[in-house]
Amino acid sequence: MDKKLAVFRKRKITFTVIFLSIMGLFIFSSLITEYDAVKGIESLPRAFVWIVTKLVPDAKAMQKLPNILLKLSETAFISIAVTVTSAVFAFFFSLLGSKTTAMNRFTSRLVRIIASFFRNVPDVVWAMLLLFSFGQNVLTGFFALFFLTFGLLTRTFIEMIDEVSASCVEALTATGATFMQIVFQGIITSTIVEIITWIMYMIETNIRNSTLIGILTATGIGYLFDLYYKRLEYATASLVVISIVVLVILIETISNKIRKVIL
Repeated sequence: MDKKLAVFRKRKITFTVIFLSIMGLFIFSSLITEYDAVKGIESLPRAFVWIVTKLVPDAKAMQKLPNILLKLSETAFISIAVTVTSAVFAFFFSLLGSKTTAMNRFTSRLVRIIASFFRNVPDVVWAMLLLFSFGQNVLTGFFALFFLTFGLLTRTFIEMIDEVSASCVEALTATGATFMQIVFQGIITSTIVEIITWIMYMIETNIRNSTLIGILTATGIGYLFDLYYKRLEYATASLVVISIVVLVILIETISNKIRKVIL
């Protein structure tokens, strides 16, 4: 009983210290940034009223819907192209990083380091770096999304191959199968469901990310949003946001149906 009470008191002290530390950090940050939490809360009703009055698409905004849909389809196709291309490169690159199929430990470690690097650098940072080389165009956005997607999928595929395909690869190796036979008859067949699932997920993610990338690169649906927002055409800008949300929901619905079919 005394031990349980001591553990309870220790946890209570730990939680109290953590809570006070978080509150102290919040107060310190508020003082540095001159943020007033009370004013922020008081402004919420006014912000809601502004959203209702300013961000509702009107007749003028609906006239620009065809152009919005054109740019939205462009963004969607670029996101699909980026994801599929990244998935192909990531899969074959992950074969060199997986402990199951890697040539040696050094290669496996090197591939994992490269994948972690690409994965941990945000796509916005890639876009800003690539702007110096390629300027504001579709190619900059393509590579910015490609590098991040490549890193994420490579790391995911490595773990997938290690977990799912180990026994299958061992069995095929014992029968004298070649490396390509192991890949196409063993690894792909045992991981195809997970691969498709991750590809669909990354398509959804890249559609959302490409909006912000488009603001930087002046392309796609992100460019339209930035254009209408700077012109103070809030109703049209809100229509752009609504169209993005509808597209993401549509892609997610299609993705769920595909998962049900293949599972």
